Amino acid sequence: MAELDAALAQATATVDDVLDITRDDFPLPTLGAELEALTHELIDGRGVVLLRGLPADRLSKDEASAMYWGIGTHLGRPWPQNAKGHLLGDVTDQGRAPGDPTARGNEIGGVPFPFHSDGSDLVGLLCLDAGASGGASLVANAVSIHNDLVRDEPELAAHLYRPFPYDLRGEQAPGARSWYTMPVCTRAGERLFVRYIRPYIESVRRHADAPEVSAEARAALDRVDAMCADEQYQVEMTMQPGDIQFVNNFHVLHARRAYVDDRAAGRVRHLKRLWLETDLLADAQKPERFRLGRTDGYWSRNGKTKSDLVV
Repeated sequence: MAELDAALAQATATVDDVLDITRDDFPLPTLGAELEALTHELIDGRGVVLLRGLPADRLSKDEASAMYWGIGTHLGRPWPQNAKGHLLGDVTDQGRAPGDPTARGNEIGGVPFPFHSDGSDLVGLLCLDAGASGGASLVANAVSIHNDLVRDEPELAAHLYRPFPYDLRGEQAPGARSWYTMPVCTRAGERLFVRYIRPYIESVRRHADAPEVSAEARAALDRVDAMCADEQYQVEMTMQPGDIQFVNNFHVLHARRAYVDDRAAGRVRHLKRLWLETDLLADAQKPERFRLGRTDGYWSRNGKTKSDLVV
């Protein structure tokens, strides 16, 4: 912990904006090697890790977020999470209704989230407040699900390699199409890439020009959902303040259980999210559709904006 404290002190003494902190600004002479090994484990190993021990009880939210950001710079480069260019996202109840087709998952509170993927190589979550109750994090092994489905139901699995329409939730470029297409599963060499957000596939039906999903393709999605729900493919963990979870976004799907906040008592579930690009998955190794983070090219990889959430 002393090494993290020293790195935070150096970074905040020399850099005014947390988003300007680089790996060099946040030196970790011992822990850095451990984080590099952890990155290899995320990309080529189990694909998920839970780190514990960040002293959230003695750090302010800003200090904990800066320390988390600094740790993240040793795993990869921060990636924009929305069209506004937010790099350090807030996962908390922001008053958006679950049925709002333009709401993004990190803005919706209370309800459970189905298993899904995000838009970067690695996805990180730092728990600042666990809320009053519930909210357990779940991860599912997308590679095992894919392999078992290909072996046992190959005709159904084949539909996952065909394009599905995804709703852009109102974040498309001005004048651009409001949806895009992408397979759930894509192969590049020996590596599998998975992109799966069932709610976005369902909400695309609000766009009259979007293609229909066939009954057979929908059956394949139903099978993926059922396998994600099977305990043999998933792990559940309860995150407490100071816990950090990182997952390989292409090999691991993540979800959460419903939760309850107690605002009167100051117990409001609040996680900070990082999307990271890693050199271990260089562009040359990725399918074209995964190279810019978003297929419409609207979200600039050079964007640098804090979340505009007021907490």
